[in-house]
Amino acid sequence: MTLVDARLAALRSRVRAWGADLRPLALEIDRDPEAVRRHFHLPAVRHLATMGIPAAYGHEPEKIDGHRFYGDSALERAVVMEELACADVGTLVAAPGPLLAGVAVGLFADEAQKRWFYGRMLSEPLWTCFALTEPDGGSDAAALRSTLTPTPDGALLSGEKRYVGNASRAQLGVVFARSRPGPLGITAVLVDTADPGFRAEPLDMIGLRGARISSVVMDRVPVPEERFLGRHLPATRRGVWAFVQTFNLLRPGVAAISVGVARAALEYVTSHRGTLRAAERERLDDLRRRVDAARLLVHHAAAAVDARGTDGHLASAAKLRTARLAEDATLAACSFFGPGARIDHPLLDKLARDARAMEFLEGTAHMQRLNLFQGLLGGKIDRAAPPLATR
Repeated sequence: MTLVDARLAALRSRVRAWGADLRPLALEIDRDPEAVRRHFHLPAVRHLATMGIPAAYGHEPEKIDGHRFYGDSALERAVVMEELACADVGTLVAAPGPLLAGVAVGLFADEAQKRWFYGRMLSEPLWTCFALTEPDGGSDAAALRSTLTPTPDGALLSGEKRYVGNASRAQLGVVFARSRPGPLGITAVLVDTADPGFRAEPLDMIGLRGARISSVVMDRVPVPEERFLGRHLPATRRGVWAFVQTFNLLRPGVAAISVGVARAALEYVTSHRGTLRAAERERLDDLRRRVDAARLLVHHAAAAVDARGTDGHLASAAKLRTARLAEDATLAACSFFGPGARIDHPLLDKLARDARAMEFLEGTAHMQRLNLFQGLLGGKIDRAAPPLATR
């Protein structure tokens, strides 16, 4: 069973063609993530730079075989993410674009905030960041220490964030901080990183270097009242609820990235190995079947959150399954080339390093298991339902 109709099949075909431009950049971006600035003209990078911006704000869609694509659904993003990650995950995560911050703006910003944010994104390629995780508390909302201190016209934002993708080169960001005690005291704000007091530095990374994972220090950054996200919504629909919904919608895309990394490793084996022995063919075929099954799970998870944003439990299952698959596939691919594989095949070495990062991107396996357990406990997962692959 597949959820990819003729429309999404056309998208997959076009994005796969775009990917041919990205694969030669893999080692260049790995060595120097800033090298992506030389490749803004590529169709894939151009698409990512505005993916998810609604038509109402002046976004011209991607037109493919009579269809229009805005990148505003989880299922569409899953198709794009898998294909571009298969081409080169480093360039994918290095590219400018709204992504997490853009999803949060789409869900919780008021009309004026959307015009400001989307207008900036459409004017030129910009990086964004989504700053939630902190040095000592991770993404635990109860442990959030960044603060918003009220001023007559807004607030002053202070605190530290850690492991924030692209923060060191972002021009715009969504930052979560505490305005008062308790779970309802967490607020998301829009930040222009050029404002005084905002400083971000890239961390040294072994894998996924293109993402420019960064640490952030904010020292009394001025935040005008009009940049408080969700200010028109009840307190229960801001803060914690906001980032949970954002992660739900983006998680299938992250899972699709892992599928793409696994595929890239298997395609490398096919392209660079000669005749395979029978046992090797069986191992490769088994991994391909796992990739196909994982893709099906990702697509069902994406369809679930597109139908209802609170249904993120299947997306947690997809993230859990595919992160493991990416690591298994890349390490298995190395074994097809002998003990010196990662020295003799730099691209394969990069894939293995990038694959390990999938465990930590958007929540570790422990967090995904907890999310799944909560779904089971709350009756949101039908334990009697047959496996998706047999439906």
